[in-house]
Formats: sequence, C-alpha cells, structure tokens
Amino acid sequence: MSSVRANGIEIEYEPFGDPEAAPLLLVMGLGAQMLSWDEDFCARLAARGFYVIRYDNRDSGLSTKMESAGEPDILGAFGGSPNPAYSLDDLADDAAGLLDGLGIRAAHIVGASMGGFIAQLVAINHPDHVLSLTSIMSGPGGRDAVPPEPEGAAVLMKVPPPSRDEQIEHGLWIRKVLHGPDDPFDEAAETTRVERAHDRSYYPVGTGRQLVAILASDSRVQRLGAIKVPTLVIHGTGDVLVPVENGRRVAAAVPGARLIEFEGMGHNLPERVWPQVFDAIEELAREASAVKPR
Repeated sequence: MSSVRANGIEIEYEPFGDPEAAPLLLVMGLGAQMLSWDEDFCARLAARGFYVIRYDNRDSGLSTKMESAGEPDILGAFGGSPNPAYSLDDLADDAAGLLDGLGIRAAHIVGASMGGFIAQLVAINHPDHVLSLTSIMSGPGGRDAVPPEPEGAAVLMKVPPPSRDEQIEHGLWIRKVLHGPDDPFDEAAETTRVERAHDRSYYPVGTGRQLVAILASDSRVQRLGAIKVPTLVIHGTGDVLVPVENGRRVAAAVPGARLIEFEGMGHNLPERVWPQVFDAIEELAREASAVKPR
C-alpha cells in the first residue's frame, strides 16, 4: 500500500491491475477501511479491464486522522444541531485530490454506503474527474433520505465497548445486523475480517466525525439531476441501514440512471452478486465510451 498527499491530508491507497487500464476508484463507507473492498473483489474487477484503486477515507484506516477536530457531538447531530469537523463535500474533494495526486484525470467512480454519497458528490462537484458513477446501497441524503429500520438505527447509536474482545464482538454484531436475509452468515470468515480491520486501525472517534458529516448534509436530489455521466445504482431489498427506497430515489434523480435491486441483499455486497455487478460496471464503462486521457 502507498499514500498520496492530497487536499491537505495523507490518503492511503492500494492499486490492483494494469496502470494503463481504465481507472476505477472504489470509495468505502462510514467507518469502513479500504479492506472492506475484498481483495478478491478488487482483483476480479481488475481482470475485467480496470485499474482498480481502493483507499481509506480521512478519519479511517491509515489515512490522516483529524484529531485536532476533537470528539464529535453525535447526540447533538441526531438532535438537529450538527457541528461537523468537515463535510461530505470535503470527502469528495479528497477523492478528486487522490486522482490528481496519482496523475489520473478521470476515473469510473464506485461508492458504497457513505462512499456512494461521496461518489455522487465527486460527480456533482468534480464532473471532469468522472467517467461513470456507480452508487451502491446509498441514498440522496438530507430530507430526501429514508431513515434506517430500527435495527439499522441501533448500529449507529450503540456505543463501542472498551476492550478488544468486546470490540471484535461489537463489530461482528454489526455485520450480523446488516447482513442480508437471503445470504448465509459465515461467522468464522466475518470474525477474521473484523479482527483484521480492528488491528490495522480501530478508530471509532473518526467514525463518529464521519457520521456527523452525514447528518449535517443536505439533500442531493436536485444536484443529482445535473449528472451527465452514465450512472448505475445498486441496492438490496433487505437493507435495514439504508432502505432500498433510498436507492430508488437516487436512480430517479439521475437522468438515465440504471437501477439494479438484489432480492434479500442487506447492507453488504455478497459474493453471489459480484458477477452481475461486474457485468453492469463493464457495461457502464462501455457506455462511457472512452477513458479520458491521463
């Protein structure tokens, strides 16, 4: 893995595939590190003809932690008085800055959950950096967002425990809650993933600051109407954190967007859907017709 200085911070990233292939940037969600984009997912996507780049958002993983911002006021943000340390637009600027730092003029942007919010804003705020947009298990934000189901809301509100073992159990509980009803839960494999991410960088205060940025954001519906690039929206019908109506609203707001719904998929991306996701992203790239010169 490597890092780039961009937008005033260090951004940790990892590439897969041929640097001369079509660049594709993977943007991850709330509190999640780049590891949440499974290595096999990245490698198989690269095998489809993309130069795949995954990275850590600020306040997660090995990218800059915004420690000077202090503790986030999450209860105040839920109460309607957010005081964010930074905005989702800043996170979109980070993504664009990473591409600039890598000498990539434009890329296919793929974002999941909060990463979908960020990907949408890259397409809105930095259209020259975007060849196509894929928004996965994401939504329109602000007053146009459909709130989580009660069990999904509990994931956002529950305070992480103090010890490592309890934190691992907490992370596993989150994965169980968000797991889709139509997919088996592999507890051993999921425990390994949680432990790996924890030991690489456990930083719940950064997750809190990211959450406040989400709660402070406005609806993007009107601005989504200005997106010109080919757009794909992917969502699961079993998502309790970002219910599927959110994806439908994003797809309705972006002119010509294609919507794919996976029955029983939760707030995750199970391997059973990967082939169809890869096919759809490839088709989207063909629609985009040509990669802009770098």
